[in-house]
Amino acid sequence: MQALLRVSKGIDALNEFIGRIAYWLVPLVVAVGVWNTMTRYIGRATGQILGSNFYIEAQWYLFTLIAFLGGAYNLLHNEHVRVDVLYGSWSPRQKAWANLIGALLILIPFCVLIIYFSWPAITNSWQIRESSPDPGGLPRYPIKTIIPIAFGLLIAQGISEIIKNAAFLSGQGSFMEEHNESKAL
Repeated sequence: MQALLRVSKGIDALNEFIGRIAYWLVPLVVAVGVWNTMTRYIGRATGQILGSNFYIEAQWYLFTLIAFLGGAYNLLHNEHVRVDVLYGSWSPRQKAWANLIGALLILIPFCVLIIYFSWPAITNSWQIRESSPDPGGLPRYPIKTIIPIAFGLLIAQGISEIIKNAAFLSGQGSFMEEHNESKAL
């Protein structure tokens, strides 16, 4: 179990690092959004076209990166959305069981299905070097690649959560106390 816990810590460290990258993209997406807004209004006032589809698409590409790369980070830090009606009153042991079963039966299969069904569209996008239909837009194929990467990171974090919950249930892990509350799916 100790070897698995080391694997779990490695996965956690990876998703912590990637989550911090996503965190630092937030000011960048805000800056691009401010730029888009300023150029639109200044352009209207001066009768010039100052904005471009490049910046509009860059803004939503950055937002996509933040949302997709932040998913595993959110799971790691128990920041994901859940309905807490029953879960909140459960004991740490009941929460660990719910987390373990949820990761095995819901989280990981869902992520695998997303990767499986998105793969043909992603490979096709790369084959045709899909680009934006708008003038000055960005290529679409690189951003579509984030789908399997993000869901792969989410699978890895799900595995980490399974390991930590199994360790807790077997009396070999104390992650529940370290986080003051179990992570839920």
